[in-house]
Amino acid sequence: MHINAQQENGICRLQMEGELTIYQSLEIRDGLMAHLAASAEIELDLSGVTEMDTAGFQLLLAAKREGTRLGKAVRFVSHSQAALEVIDLYDMAAQFGDPLLLSARQ
Repeated sequence: MHINAQQENGICRLQMEGELTIYQSLEIRDGLMAHLAASAEIELDLSGVTEMDTAGFQLLLAAKREGTRLGKAVRFVSHSQAALEVIDLYDMAAQFGDPLLLSARQ
């Protein structure tokens, strides 16, 4: 998994590319939490996620919860098909909200 980070006006945009699975979860978690601590807001672009398992899903959910705890926004955008499948499996579209994601389910 490669994560490309860009900072702009207090918003950290993270472009995730590759597999978001248990095998990368520890490394990804540390990076996500560091970006979250250093930014007022995080936007995670999931368009480059090629595979996601339950551990990857839990990692994204943990980032969302940590953002809430810290009073920081965490948004998920541009969901890949792999990400959509896992989010749909757990019926969590509202928590991983992207208007396109929500409309695609209807």
